[in-house]
Amino acid sequence: MDNLEKLPRWHNELSIFNRIKPQIIIEGNIMDRYVYPEDNDYQDKGAIVNLRDYLYAFFKNLGYRHVVFYDHITGFYNDCATDNPNAVSEFAELVSADAENGRIPALFSGRGARATQYIDLALGQQAEPTAVIMDFASRYIVAPNQIQPEDVESFTRLQKAVMNSREVVTENGTHLRNTVVLLTQKVNDLPAWFYLDNPLSKTIRITPPTREERFNFIDTQFRSFFDRDIYQSDIVRYQDESGLEELKKIKEKFTGITEGITYTTLNDLRILCKNRKFRISELNRVVDLYRYGVKDNPWENLHYEDFDKAEDEFRKRVQGQDYAIARTLDVVKRAVTGMNGLQHSSHTKPKGVLFFAGPTGTGKTETAKTLSQKIFGDESRCIRFDMSEFSQSHSDQRLLGAPPGYVGYETGGQLTNAVKNNPFSILLFDEIEKAHPSVLDKFLQILEDGRMTDGQGNTVYFSECIIIFTSNLGIYVENENHERVQNVSPDESYEVIRTKVISAIENFFKFKLNRPEILNRIGENIVVFDFIRPETANRITDSLLNKIKRELLETKNITITFSDEAVRTIKTAAAGNLENGGRGIGNIIEEYLINPLSRYMFDNRIRKDETIRVNGVICSSNRISLDCTLQKEADS
Repeated sequence: MDNLEKLPRWHNELSIFNRIKPQIIIEGNIMDRYVYPEDNDYQDKGAIVNLRDYLYAFFKNLGYRHVVFYDHITGFYNDCATDNPNAVSEFAELVSADAENGRIPALFSGRGARATQYIDLALGQQAEPTAVIMDFASRYIVAPNQIQPEDVESFTRLQKAVMNSREVVTENGTHLRNTVVLLTQKVNDLPAWFYLDNPLSKTIRITPPTREERFNFIDTQFRSFFDRDIYQSDIVRYQDESGLEELKKIKEKFTGITEGITYTTLNDLRILCKNRKFRISELNRVVDLYRYGVKDNPWENLHYEDFDKAEDEFRKRVQGQDYAIARTLDVVKRAVTGMNGLQHSSHTKPKGVLFFAGPTGTGKTETAKTLSQKIFGDESRCIRFDMSEFSQSHSDQRLLGAPPGYVGYETGGQLTNAVKNNPFSILLFDEIEKAHPSVLDKFLQILEDGRMTDGQGNTVYFSECIIIFTSNLGIYVENENHERVQNVSPDESYEVIRTKVISAIENFFKFKLNRPEILNRIGENIVVFDFIRPETANRITDSLLNKIKRELLETKNITITFSDEAVRTIKTAAAGNLENGGRGIGNIIEEYLINPLSRYMFDNRIRKDETIRVNGVICSSNRISLDCTLQKEADS
């Protein structure tokens, strides 16, 4: 049998243990639909069916005479036996019960409960092999720790029925054990004493379809994904060797980007693809439509030419960070070319991960905003989270949503809500080192799988996002006396600074936080920003002065000019405050120009339509003021 045609693991386990264990508990992905893998009289191979239909075909194919279902609301029934409309009546005769309208009413617990009595009779007889499948088993009691005496009695009766199970020899000499199967989403929804250390019980877990199973689904169902006319028209180009290889790549990519989803969702994608008349080459775009409600992925609309002058555009907004800009654009170019994550098995990782480190005010946040503008045409697509707000152990609930029953469950999580509303975005986690370790642990799944289940049980996908962490780690460190001391300074070369900062980051995650796996997910994408150097400070100062001039002219029709001496004074002050980066320069501009200029304009009742000449900056012990001249004064 080919690798891709192997039976599901849980199917194989069921084939092994149904002959050995009289009680089987099936947990996990039980609400899904499944591809039936074998052809028999009760189900066609490749049919997409629910679990009841699957189990009915499975047990009937083995030779079981009776296969019935039970839940605490309906009682005993069988809505799968299209081959035998008398299935329930025949089971009723076996256990001496009365069938009404195709079912046998029977409570599981409480006064007049008879469900376990009928199961005991079915499992204890040796005339006809019988399988009883108990659906919604986790709903028979309120909770395992709130079980009532009558529920204890009912589960004990069920346990005794299992202990009395008999083996039946069929006419052809096959040995089949009478079996009870309980279906539950979580095995621990049942009383622990009922299944733990129980040698008669086997728990089998159904997981979402594996990569091989998803590939097999798309491979066997491929034609049905497309409108008939479209399929017949498109498939022609995939007939030769190169076309077959291209078709295989399309199927493999679809398999990769649907990681973690159920057969039900795969079937939904199949129907959606056909209804929306997607072409074969557009198959993978149906996933974007299903997850995000968009057919056109913004990433696919980016072109190589859009980044021809990207470095120059970034330098206009972020001064003196050529290395950081180049490394940042490398990550984006990998995403645009589809090369991101090729070294990993997952196809659902985020588009890119960056860790911006370095002194404060050096352009880390501005780089993220510029990137958002470049990729999505909108700075607001850069969604910022101040991680100092998530420093408590319960902060992960604020970020991802509280579980059911807890305060805030209805509102969801800040992060998951943001990504659901803006699946194509840049997520900026500022000062990541201040987050609680429990919050950081959540990023492991996001960085590895590109998805996260929120408190409401909804899967949120991060595969179309760029994730950026920022940090000041490595600028200051603790000495032997646990005092905070400066680790790097503007006097050092960039290479020295970069080496020290990366080393400090590695020490933090590996030894202080004890989370080296987070560092591994980030990989080599740590981008260290340099201190603002004097020549860069001059350029930033010129840029800010020009911005002020432009704003005053556009908003108030006020023309402002500076003398060389005034500019020199401001630049000297700015160069003396480089440890605070660009923000420090902005603070100097505010102190040396904006505040005294505002005072001058207020005192002279200047609102608009004037020309002001700043002749000099006067620094006194009390305050800083400007020596200004109005154009009309100069003319007179």
